[in-house]
Amino acid sequence: MSGDAAHADAMLALLRADQGPPPLVVLDGRVPPAITPPYVLVYFASADPEDAESRSLAGDSQRHRTRAYAHCVGANAEAARIVADRVRAAWLDVTPTVDGRVCWPIRREDGVQAERDETAGAAAIDLVEVYRLESVPAD
Repeated sequence: MSGDAAHADAMLALLRADQGPPPLVVLDGRVPPAITPPYVLVYFASADPEDAESRSLAGDSQRHRTRAYAHCVGANAEAARIVADRVRAAWLDVTPTVDGRVCWPIRREDGVQAERDETAGAAAIDLVEVYRLESVPAD
């Protein structure tokens, strides 16, 4: 499994472990038809940074960085904040396990102001939180 998929799977597993009550509804990159809030919709982006500490003596990149964009969606602002709090509890400062990698604790990088979204009919509030997971190969 690639670093991208392995990092995403590890982060999604942490969210899916939140069984509530009610269980946290976790969506990976797409919202199925007719789903209603609350839920968290997650998108991932990754990079192999060119930092000096990310290269081995051979010069190849060793560090892998994944950013997770968690769209915390609720029927109102309070509900969206509750979803964001659950995401924070699942991810912030947690060191996940990724086969063949040594991971650092997950860090929060940014947050985006909540926005009202009425594209699917009923209004919902989308609060975006950005987290980062980095790892290097295990030796």
